[in-house]
Amino acid sequence: MIEKIVVAVAGRGLCEEMINQLLDIPAIGRASITVLHVVPPQVTADGMVEALEEGGKILAQAVKTLKAEPTKVNPRLKQGDAKTIVCEVAEEENADLIIMGSRALGRLRSILENSVSQYVFQLTGRPMLLIKDGIFVRKLKRVMVAMNKSESARQALQWALFLTRDIKGAQIILARVNPTDPESRAEDDPVLAEAIQKVKNMGVDYRAVAPQGKAGPEICKIAEEFNVDLLVLGSPDRRPSVAKGLPDLDRLLGQSLSDYVRVYAECPVLLSRQPEN
Repeated sequence: MIEKIVVAVAGRGLCEEMINQLLDIPAIGRASITVLHVVPPQVTADGMVEALEEGGKILAQAVKTLKAEPTKVNPRLKQGDAKTIVCEVAEEENADLIIMGSRALGRLRSILENSVSQYVFQLTGRPMLLIKDGIFVRKLKRVMVAMNKSESARQALQWALFLTRDIKGAQIILARVNPTDPESRAEDDPVLAEAIQKVKNMGVDYRAVAPQGKAGPEICKIAEEFNVDLLVLGSPDRRPSVAKGLPDLDRLLGQSLSDYVRVYAECPVLLSRQPEN
């Protein structure tokens, strides 16, 4: 599932820590990694030279810290608008996953402060793994999946199984907010029962929960209570092809479930993408 990864680095070290944890997973250890740093345009030529020199140092340090085989690492230093450059490089490399840091700005601030991760999430149709500033990146043991009846949620479960199937002692936390019958056990909910069977078939341990409430806050609450190392959330791309390159104001303002979780979850968040007709 993951053969090519694009990691956008900014000198903070979080993305490098995340990719090193992922590289310990046998199914990902063979992936090729494009390490990308984007230098914004400068007013003067001297400023551009200085920025490129500093960018080169950031890129070199990022490459140095990776545990990947050197032949699997492709460093790229680009100049321009990071929002568009990350998307362009991901397309050029046909990336299976984009890894980025996130300042976790909510709603209007993401536009006013020019949030790169928010714009990339909006404009790309590829899976994204976001690491919020200030969180601690840990080895993957407990992976949570937010479940519902959608195909994108099933895709998110496939991601979780792919990541945990070869990890000794791993556990998947299956969460469905507002199940069909709030009085029944979580294991008896049809959506969770189907997911549980898939997890059992892969030999992975699990926990299932089915709380009531607003989806975004409940998902973040469960992730914190279970101290999860990664939260996987299906994030369907509903826009028609003609609008793929155009910003969607609702998402840029943070009005989607994916955006709420991106901002408030206290763990890395993997947003799997499943196009919907």
